[in-house]
Amino acid sequence: MAGRLQPADKALNKMEKIGISGKIARSFVNSKLTPLIVVASMILGIFAVMVTPREEEPQIIVPVFDVMVMYPGASAKEVEERVTRPMEVLLHEIKGVEYVYSITKPGVSMVIVRFRVGEDTERSLVKLNDKLMSNYDIVPPGVSKPLVKPKSIDEVPILTLTISGEKYDGYQLRQIAAEMVNELKKDSEAGEITMTGGQKRQLKVTVDPNKLRAYGISPLSIVNMFNSSNTQMPSGAFQQDNKEILVETSGFLKNADDVGNLVVGTSGTSAIYLKNIATVSDGSQDPVSYVFTGNGASNEKPDADVHPAVTISLAKKSGSNATEIAKRAIDKAEKMKGWMIPSDIDINVTRNYGDSAEEKSNELLDHLMIATFSVIILIALTLGWKESIVVAVAVPVTLALTLLVTYLYGYTLNRVTLFSLIFSIGILVDDAIVVVENIHRHFKTGGASIMKAVMAVDEVGNPTILATLAVIAALMPMAFVSGLMGPYMRPIPVGASAAMIFSILIAFIVTPWMSFKVLRNVKHGGHAEEVEGAAMMALYEKMLRPLIVHRGYRIIGLMSVAGLLMLTLLLLPLKLVTVKMLPFDNKSEIQIIIDMPAGTSLEKILFNPS
Repeated sequence: MAGRLQPADKALNKMEKIGISGKIARSFVNSKLTPLIVVASMILGIFAVMVTPREEEPQIIVPVFDVMVMYPGASAKEVEERVTRPMEVLLHEIKGVEYVYSITKPGVSMVIVRFRVGEDTERSLVKLNDKLMSNYDIVPPGVSKPLVKPKSIDEVPILTLTISGEKYDGYQLRQIAAEMVNELKKDSEAGEITMTGGQKRQLKVTVDPNKLRAYGISPLSIVNMFNSSNTQMPSGAFQQDNKEILVETSGFLKNADDVGNLVVGTSGTSAIYLKNIATVSDGSQDPVSYVFTGNGASNEKPDADVHPAVTISLAKKSGSNATEIAKRAIDKAEKMKGWMIPSDIDINVTRNYGDSAEEKSNELLDHLMIATFSVIILIALTLGWKESIVVAVAVPVTLALTLLVTYLYGYTLNRVTLFSLIFSIGILVDDAIVVVENIHRHFKTGGASIMKAVMAVDEVGNPTILATLAVIAALMPMAFVSGLMGPYMRPIPVGASAAMIFSILIAFIVTPWMSFKVLRNVKHGGHAEEVEGAAMMALYEKMLRPLIVHRGYRIIGLMSVAGLLMLTLLLLPLKLVTVKMLPFDNKSEIQIIIDMPAGTSLEKILFNPS
């Protein structure tokens, strides 16, 4: 076979005025590097799918900061005039700030600063702190230093675990949850972890006013005694037996006995202990939130089976894999049962966005494979099964390289990035179809050879490049959309454009090589006039000829298209179609909001809202 192709190779080397597409095809059509490129591309694509973080939505960087300032004793109007308004003016001067919102209460001013989309969070924080500290000399007396707290979309919990047990109250569950949180925080990719429900531990001191007056002790002196006694300070050192022993004074208060034994005064020669004038109890604080789990009352079961619970909410760090973090946290929580937490504690996963992100990613990947398989079947039915083999190699290689670019660019696997790939399948397959169809035509009319394959690629190379660039030019303006929708939709033009670039490279590199391997034994008729699909061509001609020949038919056709376009546009104002930026989300969650009069107790809202 090599001897038979040698003359063709010599003729190929003498070809002149060959285009860039022909030169690329000539370099790879019979090269041993081409199959390596195919294999390496598929491996890199599989690697990208495995390591790319998965989440439901694209990450949008919008630096937002809360700036809180305390002004004790000042009214809301005074705080607004002396603190809030001057601070708003200063913060507006920072480069990159887009909006400044403020909330003013008696003694408190909170300003929310939002930078433009895409601004670096760390740099924005530095600029904000520099601006505040450099103008601290004009702060009115009595105003505290500003407290800056950044806010991020990553603070939204991706996983919530609700623990409960019939034998445990909210106070006990809160202590168990605290132990679980300490273990979950050991995950380096876990973000903020919070607890909701239950009651914290609290040492409560109830002072007897009569005993205070009898001993002549003021409540303020008790508070000062607490502050000075609940400390541990080094007091020096002494040497003994060739050792240096450090001495520390006092220590932290650990239980009710420690607090009760505090000396708060003297009476003659006797010490007055706190337990002499107050009652000290070690228990739970008053509830500030409630969490319950179980089955509510119904007609079938009039008695509600509801128990106190505590919910642990876990967020992730930016750029980490929500699916893997959620899996590790759930596995770690289950392994804690029996040795760190009681075995009769129930752990329920009440929210798992990591699981839903994986489900949606897998569903879109399945649709991606279905779309690819559908295109291959269509090529097999229209061009032939051998031609479909060429497309079956070219399209997955293109998608694999695009997924690699998605990973290297810092994107995650979400509904937008995967949608861009599904969207691009319909256009990226055109390059492979055009090239393989022209190679097939050349092989059928003149026999299979490397020279014929290169000539076939060179014939359609420039139009294919132009068509690809036209598609990219139509997509790229979407990448420059400003505002919140800019970074959200940017993966579509970036991903689709990368897919188009790879598709044309694969069409010039892999498709000629694969076509020569698969179509080399195609039967040729020797007549260039031989036309395949004569029946289809006849049907097409029968439909198109009246529109070309008769002016009336052309007018009717154009008016029909215009009418259908107007009918489509009328669907929006007539509200016959639902217009949404994103599809409806299928989450098994429900939220009920009850507005109650100001001052209503939390217990009334929960247990007797009527």
